[in-house]
Amino acid sequence: MNLIDRLKRFLAQSTPSGNPEDAVNRSELEQETKGPPNGIERRQSDRRCARDGTRALIIDDSATVTAALARMLLQNRYQLDTAADAETGLAKIAANPPEIIFLDIVLPGMNGFEALRRIRRDEATRAIPVIMMSGNEQATEQFYAQRIGADDFMKKPFSRFEVFARVEKLLDAEAVPRRPGAAA
Repeated sequence: MNLIDRLKRFLAQSTPSGNPEDAVNRSELEQETKGPPNGIERRQSDRRCARDGTRALIIDDSATVTAALARMLLQNRYQLDTAADAETGLAKIAANPPEIIFLDIVLPGMNGFEALRRIRRDEATRAIPVIMMSGNEQATEQFYAQRIGADDFMKKPFSRFEVFARVEKLLDAEAVPRRPGAAA
């Protein structure tokens, strides 16, 4: 039975013969529809990754966004911490400064813009690269974020490719995230 026939049965949720072996096996179907077989690489070019153990902090009040981004980063061997609001995030930055921060703009209490201002005013945290995130489509947020010191801006929802392309732009020769122009 070919994949098209199995998909049709899957969508119709029926088994034409009534035999259990003709029923659609979801896991088998999922395996057949996944990416290239035998681990063939789909990337057109090599991706530079941050070194293993890179410390990242996600500051976002959305559990869904945090979980998705955390999964991507953990799969690439980052050490990860999270905060659901700016105040908690700033406390975590002070206690154990990360090497890169993913910061949402719309947060409960202090917003991401004010948190970014505080990060940039503090001598101890000024050099940490910050990628701002927002679900708002307005370019004014992106402009404002970059004007007050964001190193990049990512619109939600984002793809795995977008996350790592933005991180890659911030990597130095030792694969450590750095602000452009910041001393090592």
